[in-house]
Amino acid sequence: MRFISETSSDGVREQLFTLGEIPGVLWTPEGAVATRPLVLMGHGGGQHKKAPGILARAHRFVTECGFAVVAVDVPAHGDRPKVEEYDRLVAENQARVAAGEDLAPLIADFQALVARRTVPEWRAVLDAVQRLEHVGAGPVGYWGVSLGCGLGVPFVAAEPRVRAAVLGLGGAPASAEAAARITVPVEFLVQWDDERVPRVQSLALFDALASAEKTLHANPGKHGEIPAFELESTLRFFTRHLT
Repeated sequence: MRFISETSSDGVREQLFTLGEIPGVLWTPEGAVATRPLVLMGHGGGQHKKAPGILARAHRFVTECGFAVVAVDVPAHGDRPKVEEYDRLVAENQARVAAGEDLAPLIADFQALVARRTVPEWRAVLDAVQRLEHVGAGPVGYWGVSLGCGLGVPFVAAEPRVRAAVLGLGGAPASAEAAARITVPVEFLVQWDDERVPRVQSLALFDALASAEKTLHANPGKHGEIPAFELESTLRFFTRHLT
């Protein structure tokens, strides 16, 4: 891991880093010196590690909970180079939707392809970050919706360090097998009028989770219209399960 910049503001220390070819950002409380819970955040499609929603939540996790938070650019996003195969698939999918095909399964297939690369990358990021003295090997949580859910489900299923997860705005049938291996507490967000993910598929993915503790948070609105109050619930959820 190589740190390339560091800034501090309002009690939050922000360190940009690279791990091999993976660009990422780590947020910790200013002056932190000991082990603390760590939340890995997965951004949405077309976004990046410092997208406004990621940044706002990360700062709240740091300032109100004392957590460390890490986010990285997934392949072909943010500061990472384009991937010719991904561009080709996106163009093909756009043409198929224009010809009348359903968008949801095309998104699901694309996310499954990306997940095969991101899951080992994210596990390597956890390894590197938890070796830092101001983070340490404390409890780990995961937050990710939309693309962050499509990639997060197989990640949480594969990573035993994750103790709790917030997922949502996803419902790929291909994720059901991985969801059945998830047993940690989960908060799952559904937008009732989601134009990208059919409601029935979101509910099916929630049902597939094997967690003994799982809660469904369904709100009116379209895909990107998660109510602001859900952040307050997320803060309480992670505080309960990571501290």
